[in-house]
Amino acid sequence: MRLTVAVWFLLGFGLVFAQSDAFDWQELGASTYNNCAGCHQADGAGIDGVFPALAGHLPNVIAKDGGRTYLINVLLAGLTGEIEVLGARYDGAMPSWASLSDEQIAAVLNHELNAWGNAEALPEGFTPILPADVAAERAKGLTTEDVLALRAALGLSGDE
Repeated sequence: MRLTVAVWFLLGFGLVFAQSDAFDWQELGASTYNNCAGCHQADGAGIDGVFPALAGHLPNVIAKDGGRTYLINVLLAGLTGEIEVLGARYDGAMPSWASLSDEQIAAVLNHELNAWGNAEALPEGFTPILPADVAAERAKGLTTEDVLALRAALGLSGDE
């Protein structure tokens, strides 16, 4: 009897532990996106020549080797310099959002990657960005120049 209770306790503890590993980002991601919508717009379309679109662009980024860490670092460090997104040129500055928690950054990136039709274009096998992924990149302390170099290394065409 005691062995049975111990086994059930351990099994139950294991299930609780496994469930706590899940990252429920939907509500936090949508609410955190309010910080982004002023520039990138509620529909993720951005403003041509001023703020780049996230809709239709982020799946192209995440599909590239290094795209995942690049997106995390854009939020952590910001981005300054000329880029081309979906055929439009941008030469502005995105501020750092490092004041957001690891959970907020992971959640908002997952929101953006799954909103506005982006989910249908995500690469096969895509897994959500986790707070631990953000924490690992935060520890690197990259600059906006570093992030621009990461973007260049992705090899995105101007149409992506």
